Amino acid sequence: MAVVFVSHRVADAAPAEKLADDIRAAGHDVRLDETDLRVGDSIVEWMNAGLADADYVVLCYSAHGVESKWIMREWASALARQLQGAGVKLLPVVLTGGDAPAILADLKTADLTKDWSRGVAQLLRAIR
Repeated sequence: MAVVFVSHRVADAAPAEKLADDIRAAGHDVRLDETDLRVGDSIVEWMNAGLADADYVVLCYSAHGVESKWIMREWASALARQLQGAGVKLLPVVLTGGDAPAILADLKTADLTKDWSRGVAQLLRAIR
């Protein structure tokens, strides 16, 4: 069972929750703010703990972009840890559209917009 942190835009909360449910159904532990963050919790502390524990960070590309401050911190943290050999892997998915940041453009994505089931299956094969 892997620990999977799902990074997404607030505007994409519903499809991100659906994706998190599919990952959980495959037996993995998912960190998702919509379901895990409680009123009164520190967002920064929750994010830091979730990213530190994550084996995988699923970066959800959005029709709304991936350039928000929170998402950029999440994927940049995962990328830095990955490059330092920390054992975390960044897994990009096209959740509702959008493009990869230039530094991530070479990473293969799972496209959920064209075929949800196929995209989730591709993602789950990458999660060990």
